[in-house]
Amino acid sequence: MTMQSPIDMPPKTRGLTVIAGAMSLIAVLLIVQIWLLSAALESFLAGNRHTALPATVFSGVMFLICLGLYLFVDRVDSEVRRSGEER
Repeated sequence: MTMQSPIDMPPKTRGLTVIAGAMSLIAVLLIVQIWLLSAALESFLAGNRHTALPATVFSGVMFLICLGLYLFVDRVDSEVRRSGEER
């Protein structure tokens, strides 16, 4: 049994692979963001006020990365659907 290279795979299969990978990254980033929120809140409530701003900035960066990945998934999905309709 031989494995197909990504070029030999149909567009729908390639699109689903890309979407699954991006969604996995989004899930990991959201888990890290929840962990960051709980750690920053615990630190803030313990009196360490200086940790709130860096945690907020880093959380915002992770949000922007997740938003970019979502827009990428949306674009790939629409391209795969459009290529399926052309056939």
